[in-house]
Amino acid sequence: MPILTLKLSAHAQLKDAQALSLALTQLSAQVLHKRADVTSVVFERIAANDWWVGGDTHEHIRVQLDIRITQGTNTEAEKAAFITQAFALLPEHLAAGQTMHATSYISVQELPATDWGYGGFTQQQRRVATVGL
Repeated sequence: MPILTLKLSAHAQLKDAQALSLALTQLSAQVLHKRADVTSVVFERIAANDWWVGGDTHEHIRVQLDIRITQGTNTEAEKAAFITQAFALLPEHLAAGQTMHATSYISVQELPATDWGYGGFTQQQRRVATVGL
């Protein structure tokens, strides 16, 4: 049940936001083996004067993608593959003539199973219930 948060420069234009959301969901399913049916994708727009890199606020298209997953559910190789493939995927969804700046970041954030969940149950509670079934 990953949650992906994609922060974009406010002036970034996407070809199709829904297609990008689907592509990110599919990538997390294929590379990180996450369930697509419980994957959340959230887009946030950040104004150029609110996004600083090296003390500067250029008009470059900047992107930050964070994915939260349960700690210990993926290998280092899987996480590295996700970062590489997501970085290649994102520019494909920008409108013609727009390019993603090199100072765009992707992070895989691991949370302990006891520290997050959905539907009112932690991931640990879900694991215990599954084992008991």
